[in-house]
Amino acid sequence: MPKIAIVTDTNASLPAELVQKFQIIEVPIKIQFGEETYTTGLDIDDEKLFSLIDQRQVLPTTAAPSPDAFIKAYQRGFDEGAEKVICICCSSEVSATFNAAEMAKESFPAGDVHVVDSRQLSLAEGFQVLAAAEAAAEGGTVQEILGIVADIQSRLHVYAALPTLKYLALGGRMGRLAAGFGETLEIKPILTSRGGKLELLEKVRTWKKAKQRLIELAIASATDGTIERIGLIHVNNEEGAQALYGSLSEVLPLPDSPILAEFTPGLSVHTGSGVIAFVFLMAK
Repeated sequence: MPKIAIVTDTNASLPAELVQKFQIIEVPIKIQFGEETYTTGLDIDDEKLFSLIDQRQVLPTTAAPSPDAFIKAYQRGFDEGAEKVICICCSSEVSATFNAAEMAKESFPAGDVHVVDSRQLSLAEGFQVLAAAEAAAEGGTVQEILGIVADIQSRLHVYAALPTLKYLALGGRMGRLAAGFGETLEIKPILTSRGGKLELLEKVRTWKKAKQRLIELAIASATDGTIERIGLIHVNNEEGAQALYGSLSEVLPLPDSPILAEFTPGLSVHTGSGVIAFVFLMAK
């Protein structure tokens, strides 16, 4: 364990191999179907989540980790030899996770735990976590790592396409009648990260045009710079995410070894199955 432990939540969508490689400590988001509780990364993933949703025709609720869960994560870092802890959380605009992490640090001496609001979701949060973990592994100080994370936040671009309105209707975020008309017209929402939230950017007709729109948005994002890191995100659609990477590589110079990740249940429950998305971290 580096002298600075890095803690995050599972909404960072980090693949298990990266979590293990950098000894990142994850605090899981809970998924609740009535009185049944599932733990992201332990007994539920995107595939199982939507299998249950399709069986029951109802969306579950999500639960942010408790302060106690973060206390245990921080303590684990110290027990494994860390001198300080930096915790990077999903956006406080969409989850109580950041507040729970802040409350938990009060159980430790002042200055031993630092909590950061990533103002992002999924790999846009995950890229901040990875950069922090890489800097910690190289012996960076707390202030250096916090500076790196703050700098990255302004260089992230996130866009996603939804192939179906079904799950938005199930969750009450769109009326079932409107969703039915939308499906008939093949309406496909395009989402982006804005102000700490995943918001509707626009709607296009047909899945083919939605995928093309993602490519156009990627080109626009990279117009004035170099892509330092790329992530491809999906919900039960790895083939679609890989195809998106292939299409992007035909029109843009991309870094080697893209990160391919599941959206993870704490987030995918809000968008639905089949989603594909990309995250760019632009170079300075």
